[in-house]
Amino acid sequence: MKLSKLIVAAALTAALSTPALAQPAAPSATPAPAAGAAAVNVTPSGDIIQTLTASGQFTMLLKALDSVNLTSVLKTPGPLTLFAPTDAAFAAASVDMNNKAALQQLLVYHIINAKVDDAKINGTKGPIPSAAGKPIYVDGSSTPKKANDADILADVTVSNGVIHVVSKVLSPDFTPPPAAQ
Repeated sequence: MKLSKLIVAAALTAALSTPALAQPAAPSATPAPAAGAAAVNVTPSGDIIQTLTASGQFTMLLKALDSVNLTSVLKTPGPLTLFAPTDAAFAAASVDMNNKAALQQLLVYHIINAKVDDAKINGTKGPIPSAAGKPIYVDGSSTPKKANDADILADVTVSNGVIHVVSKVLSPDFTPPPAAQ
């Protein structure tokens, strides 16, 4: 498992060598407008992992992160961004929780090694490099805002970065429409 942690750390370091983004002064929870999807209320409670745990809406994500040794990565000082699928999103997806290598790659895809807050997404459209090396396509010009084909339900600034709550588990195989590339 130590080799696995080193591989993840190396992948995160390489993918996250983008410059850090401007950070707001204080943590905040900002529900994103969502047409057709219920916004979720997540209150900042420390770092990414502490906030996900306190919320109670991310038990499957936390179990998956823990099973592939990514919890400690999301407790680092960061700044990091996590696109966090809710329990409902995980329940609707066909995620093989027993294939640890594939699960780890899937979860690393949800991480950005920089702080990408709501202000950075609002009004923009295009790819953001994930820690897995494949981009997440955001559309902050639509309502609701999108990450790939998932709605962004809430944006939460925490002590070590940002959590974007998403309505689906993001797929690294997502292909955006031609106009979004």
